[in-house]
Amino acid sequence: MSGQFLLRPPESAPENHLRVRLALDGAADGRELRFVDQRMFGALSISGGGAELPPEIAHIARDPLDPEFDDDEFVAKVRRRSSGIKRQLLDQGLISGVGNIYADEALWRARLHGERAGEKLTAAQVRELLGHARDVMNEALGQGGTSFDALYVNVNGESGYFDRSLHAYGREGEPCDRCGTPMRRAAFMNRSSYFCPVCQPVPRRRRPPVPRAVAAD
Repeated sequence: MSGQFLLRPPESAPENHLRVRLALDGAADGRELRFVDQRMFGALSISGGGAELPPEIAHIARDPLDPEFDDDEFVAKVRRRSSGIKRQLLDQGLISGVGNIYADEALWRARLHGERAGEKLTAAQVRELLGHARDVMNEALGQGGTSFDALYVNVNGESGYFDRSLHAYGREGEPCDRCGTPMRRAAFMNRSSYFCPVCQPVPRRRRPPVPRAVAAD
């Protein structure tokens, strides 16, 4: 959610909100890895025995850039669920690493509204969305990520610039890069979702059946 991992010489002054300092074996210049987090969302746990997959994180799904990510399993799970597709993209037990910003970007590229139920999507639509999520994440990595302020930097303290390539996130009121319609913002899980109302139409809600009157005998 927040925080930074920074590579620093051990003699450098501690940063504000420094939480953890890790010495790196074999570092030529003696640099250490520091975890800095002013919001205190982060945590540190140690798994004994050199576990390949520590039990503390075993519940977290693979991210879509992992070579062992199972596309078929992901598609099947999404299509069995009635929850909205954006909620599923942020479910760390189903897929990890996407996050709110890149979910909005992938959904915009796929022309899907985040409230579309997974069970209403075809397998082809889910696969296309997964491909867009991978493209967005790879492009963001190539540009150093998305930095909106000084808190979001890489290990060398450098800001990313993928925010200049965003088509959806944070663009409320700006014209859609595809059709020109003003982009909209909607509240979502204590965050925000950004979408084009034309390219990504809001799904229709099913109305409950109206009970019919039964004549008395």
